[in-house]
Amino acid sequence: MNTVPELVTLHVWRTSRAALPRALTRMALDPRRLRAVAGVRFGKLLGTGTGTGFGPGDADLTRWAALTVWDSPEAAEGFDASPVGRAWARIARSAVRVDLRPLTSRGEWSGRRPFGDPPGGRTDGPVLALTRARLRPARALTFWKAVPPVAAALHTAPGLLARFGVGEAPLGWQGTVSVWRDPADLVAFAYRHPEHRAAIARTPSEGWYAEELFARFAVRGVVGDRTVLGWAADGDPETLRGHA
Repeated sequence: MNTVPELVTLHVWRTSRAALPRALTRMALDPRRLRAVAGVRFGKLLGTGTGTGFGPGDADLTRWAALTVWDSPEAAEGFDASPVGRAWARIARSAVRVDLRPLTSRGEWSGRRPFGDPPGGRTDGPVLALTRARLRPARALTFWKAVPPVAAALHTAPGLLARFGVGEAPLGWQGTVSVWRDPADLVAFAYRHPEHRAAIARTPSEGWYAEELFARFAVRGVVGDRTVLGWAADGDPETLRGHA
């Protein structure tokens, strides 16, 4: 489906370590239940990483996420009352929801183009960048060796508000989420930072990915506890109001 959705949501939950068995049970049972929620066009339950290394040892076993593409904003209002929403609310210590509008997207996820073909466009507010890839097993080691310099550079990038890894499985399914104060900061890192540019240049020759997707979204709003996202301490809450 190439229709650009009006709304994509990223729900993120913080759980206690004691709740890990219950969280793993939810990760096993809820992917199909998420896709069955009324109005869901595409949905993925995701584990997360701390964002310090974006590698196999970076897993954060107290934070979990759901990325959901909706038929309409009205349909998204039913998530909290759905079986999936209620189940995660019962085990979460805190939670946050990020409302997103697709700006650009290229590539596929599970053989689909979940965000359609966004025409681009401008936004004056914060933006979220999503990367997702399925690694080729034979190329995974060289990929993991290339990650640390990029992760270190990202940590100090100007305008970065939050960042963490995401994945559908502990190994082989690699993704990142990063939130930026404005599009200029994201572009400056993505295309001008030497470590990131070097990694981009190596991608075609290394053949790291069997499938990949890169998408950029306007942040329409953040509801809940932003610290669940690892939000920068000096992030200005006013930057997230009034941008659609």
